[in-house]
Amino acid sequence: MNIRTAAAMVLAAALAACGQLMGAGGLQPGQTVSGTLEASETKSDQNNAVADVYQLNGRQGEQYTITLTSDAFDAYLYVRGPGSLSQDNDDDGSGSYNSRVNIIFPENGTAQVYVTSFSRNATGAYNLRVDRIGEADSNVANNTAPGQSPPIAVQTLSGELAPGDATLQSGEYLDTYPLQGVAGQQVEISLASQQFDTYVAISGPGGFQQYNDDDTANNTRNSRLVVTLPANGEYTVHVTSYAAGETGAYQLNIGPAQTTTATDALQGGPGQTFAAGQTMNGELAPGDTTLRSGEFIDTYNFQGQAGQRVTIDMRSTALDPYLILLAPSGAQEDNDDISAEDRNARIETTLSETGNYRIGATSYQPGEQGAYVVTLQQGNAPQVSANNSARRVYAVMVGISDYPGTGNDLPLTAEDARKLQQSLQRQGTLAPESVTLVDGQATRANVRAAIQRVAAAAGPNDLFLFFYSGHGNQVRTQVSATEPDGKSETIEMVDGSITDEEMNQLFQQVHTQTALLVLDSCFSGGFARNVVSRPGVMGIFSSEEDLTSSVAEKFQAGGFLSHFIQTGLEGGADENHDRVITAGELAAYIRREFAHEERIQANTQDGQSNYQFPVIERGAVQVDAPVIAL
Repeated sequence: MNIRTAAAMVLAAALAACGQLMGAGGLQPGQTVSGTLEASETKSDQNNAVADVYQLNGRQGEQYTITLTSDAFDAYLYVRGPGSLSQDNDDDGSGSYNSRVNIIFPENGTAQVYVTSFSRNATGAYNLRVDRIGEADSNVANNTAPGQSPPIAVQTLSGELAPGDATLQSGEYLDTYPLQGVAGQQVEISLASQQFDTYVAISGPGGFQQYNDDDTANNTRNSRLVVTLPANGEYTVHVTSYAAGETGAYQLNIGPAQTTTATDALQGGPGQTFAAGQTMNGELAPGDTTLRSGEFIDTYNFQGQAGQRVTIDMRSTALDPYLILLAPSGAQEDNDDISAEDRNARIETTLSETGNYRIGATSYQPGEQGAYVVTLQQGNAPQVSANNSARRVYAVMVGISDYPGTGNDLPLTAEDARKLQQSLQRQGTLAPESVTLVDGQATRANVRAAIQRVAAAAGPNDLFLFFYSGHGNQVRTQVSATEPDGKSETIEMVDGSITDEEMNQLFQQVHTQTALLVLDSCFSGGFARNVVSRPGVMGIFSSEEDLTSSVAEKFQAGGFLSHFIQTGLEGGADENHDRVITAGELAAYIRREFAHEERIQANTQDGQSNYQFPVIERGAVQVDAPVIAL
């Protein structure tokens, strides 16, 4: 499976694994440390990003500038802790690829300084320098935590972008406004116009800068920033447009950030509305509603019925998710982690009231930023009818993220198998004989044995499911009726390959009326010709036999097919709402969801480019054949 990773998400996820990075030493103000990012160094366990980590001791109110320079890679800096301290920077604003952050210690303690690159596997030499630029003024020295400084005066300014204004090199007109700031103040800046697509930014001492294009929380082209000023001094607010040459009147508002309680945040504003089985993609970022404790929060709502069973999941690799559910009466339920091994958040509950419920998607730590996915499943309390009991799912689910060596790992593919297992268990349809194999468990022998054991336990009216998320490959073989291109497709276990022909032989042990083969891997479509030729076998494959498959980072999944299979079997594919998903409904749902993604890049082994589309073969399985009862 190809890895196409958005750099910002990769680096944010690398931070999540900070406790597993090797410390490179302590930093002293006024000194420059030279180091090298090397491919052999310890990396993030989630995205395999090369990084060094340093420690900087500080006292409450002290201010520092940290600069990272390199001629070998695009520098990227992160600083985390103590307390609410959280800063990161890609470029220092000078036009170079160097990085600079300005920080103020909210309390006594040690900050972790991460040296990494904008590209996940970049290596090379770098210089890291720390300069102490002073302490906060004595009258605010004990009041420098974000949101605790004296409030800034409210300003409402009207202006116009027009010919004659200063002009950026890219052609946009620009107005600027001065702002005197105090370290630790939280400032909210909003820019609105009915005549152009607004863009607002703030810059200040030590190269500090933040910017915003659209107010995504309110779904407008207006701009909104909430920033914590890192130092005392004069700042500049920049008013411009998203596109070159845009003109028109605007209103600029500057004032103290409006922080709030979780209850107030959930009760205020409309939020986006959920439908059952829907997935929401969001991002916690400056400009979102901010809780008094410093966390960003997005809100959603749905209509619930007393006695209804709901499951709400929030997943992210960029931040530590935290979920809040607010009932119509104001009763609140929170969840931080699904389990000790999984820091994603989930609320599973039976609703006690009928009315409008509010979901709060936020983070465990103040200031955490990044993309996330929230899903909502609604239904009656799980009941297993006689027919449902007779059609249980006997599954072998395999996901591999951790391959031998340092360059073959995949993000989230092991998690794909775990999520599918958890989803089927929540529905009450997963037979206890089912097996999930992840990472080192997924050997060729273990997979063979699992298929044999689970297939033997399944009855003729049950569903046999084999699911795989991981690497796939093509290898040369003899040209034949089943391999006219002279290539055999494989899925890759940790100790070797399983070919399409071998999978066909393994499926000969399956004697259920319907069997489902789901492969989310490069070149997986090649399995259709061999395996689906057997009666009662339906195959769903993530790509055509000569094309790669992509990671679905927007869904926090190892692959697009893995995510769509999970949401489809949870009810998304139940088009006629009869609580039974048929082969035709599942096929139509998968095709429809892929179509919504439009152009997913894919390549052949020899470098030809195309787009990823699923391959779905029902063979002799009828359109109306039931696959799973909800």
